[in-house]
Amino acid sequence: MEDKPYLRYVRIEWDQVEDEGVYPYNLSAVKNIENIQFKTPVTFVIGENGAGKSTVLEAIAAGMRLNPEGGNMNTKFSTSSTHSSLYKNLRCVKGYKRPKDWYFLRAESFYNVASYLDDVGTRGYGTGTGSIHRLSHGESFMAVLQNKLRGNGFYMFDEPEAALSPQRQLSALIHFDRLAKDSQLIIATHSPILMAYPNATIYYIHQNGIEEVSYKDTEHYKVTKSFLNKTDLMIDELFRA
Repeated sequence: MEDKPYLRYVRIEWDQVEDEGVYPYNLSAVKNIENIQFKTPVTFVIGENGAGKSTVLEAIAAGMRLNPEGGNMNTKFSTSSTHSSLYKNLRCVKGYKRPKDWYFLRAESFYNVASYLDDVGTRGYGTGTGSIHRLSHGESFMAVLQNKLRGNGFYMFDEPEAALSPQRQLSALIHFDRLAKDSQLIIATHSPILMAYPNATIYYIHQNGIEEVSYKDTEHYKVTKSFLNKTDLMIDELFRA
């Protein structure tokens, strides 16, 4: 893995930005994006809703020539150009080797990707269904993980837990581990199950910047552990009149 990760870091070409005070350049995630260094096979990007995780991942995906709505380099469609212009001013600093496989898996727009695949004649990702639309959201996600992502690749995931039950998230960890042996994975998530993957780098985006954190120092771990250990007490506190 000495020539991995494929993507080392990203930076903004600020001299090309017309107004740093407007979206998305006013987001803390964007202002501090150079704090994210891709130094391990698996990198998690976490933070509250609206922190800018998806904005950053979209821009990186576009900067790496992936479809911002999901898919690989050959996935050529756009149902709605909602991604920001950030990618135009983003420089992706890469290693000298290129991956052999690429994919951006997004829970939010995976339906659109599935429709596109039906239109171009891709048949079910090896599931025997003829169309991944015949599968549930979670089953189609797992079909991609199991049958589409071949390894030796560059893979991005935006909140994959949205499609997966807790048990399927555990299954996803097995596939992450299979891929991480020769690939680079960048994952935006809220899931304390997924971010428990060992030896991953976790970056926490907040209003004051971006910092690297350990798993057990994340709010996701702390809140989930507290809730499970003291469920009745926390429910009483939440609904106390």
